[in-house]
Amino acid sequence: MHKTSAWPLSLAYAALVVYASLYPFSGWHDQGISPLAFLRSPLPPKYWTGFDVMANLAGYAPLGVLLALSFLRRGDSLRFAPRTNTAAVVVATVVAGALSFTMEALQTYLPYRVASNLDLLLNIGGALLGAILAAGLELAGLIDRWSRFRVRWFVEHARGALVLLALWPFALLFPAAVPLGLGQVLERLEESLAEWLADTPFLEWLPMRDMELQPLVPAAELMCVTLGVLAPCLLAYSIIASTGRRAAVAFVVVLVGAAATALSAALSWGPVHAWAWVTPPVRYGFGLGLLLALMVLPVPRRGCAALGLVGLVLHLSVLNQAPTSAYFAQTLQTWEQGRFIHFHGLAQWLGWLWPYATLAYVLLRVSRRDPHPRISL
Repeated sequence: MHKTSAWPLSLAYAALVVYASLYPFSGWHDQGISPLAFLRSPLPPKYWTGFDVMANLAGYAPLGVLLALSFLRRGDSLRFAPRTNTAAVVVATVVAGALSFTMEALQTYLPYRVASNLDLLLNIGGALLGAILAAGLELAGLIDRWSRFRVRWFVEHARGALVLLALWPFALLFPAAVPLGLGQVLERLEESLAEWLADTPFLEWLPMRDMELQPLVPAAELMCVTLGVLAPCLLAYSIIASTGRRAAVAFVVVLVGAAATALSAALSWGPVHAWAWVTPPVRYGFGLGLLLALMVLPVPRRGCAALGLVGLVLHLSVLNQAPTSAYFAQTLQTWEQGRFIHFHGLAQWLGWLWPYATLAYVLLRVSRRDPHPRISL
């Protein structure tokens, strides 16, 4: 039996929804308004846009899909309800609706957010559509086909790697200073710590750099892009035994990485600039990353995990020695203050934390004994 990946994905997605709903987490106070007052507001509200409608529908649809799939895949262990498509739709919609209701009620205490009954209805509608989609996939037999595909392609206990691989394209949607450069947190972490420790004696405990961070030279940028391609490939290799399937995954990783980065650029600077990030170091980095991924096809799974660990540490050490550029800072401001606030928490934390979560996972992989070290053709 393979444990379902939908359950940890639904928990991760719910946590990110909470972050996106309550960001920026400042200015909490009682405004003298009941947290349930938004339920009595007239419909439609005075200020709303088509983008708000689509964002609220789309934001909760994946949660509905994941919750319904989690219920369907784990329903045999739930005694209070049978594992049926109807029950899965109801449970997923109710759980997502309860989460949305809680978020809207809490937004009453945030001066920068506005609680809305329309948002609640759209969130519930999005979750319902997602749950219905999951039930339809189950009725069509596509979920069982995925289960059989997973058994053929991946080893047992592959859930953690599959979750990380599924989150990787979404992590790339948040703009990065270097393409595929996930995990660049040092500069922001230093600034945040300095703000938190201001006017306290603990500020002197903060290690200070003697020199300012210097921009990456083209060779270092090429290295970061190369390792950014190689990291998800090696993560996938750690749960795939066949060299042919590994090669297919390597090409898919390159295509998905390029597409997600182009979409991020289009969202940040406009569709005209979707491919403006493809500079010579980036182009060569993609090619070199794919070449290295093909060269390590015969390496056993545990060896791939070890190589992935080394590559991630090197990637993060080089990437975090560079500052964010002025253009990158302006892009972040656009995301944080513009309409991308709806997706801010979903993409930002994935972009920051994905490589560190992968580090923890591959550490566990390396520490475990590999019962089947050989690979098949």
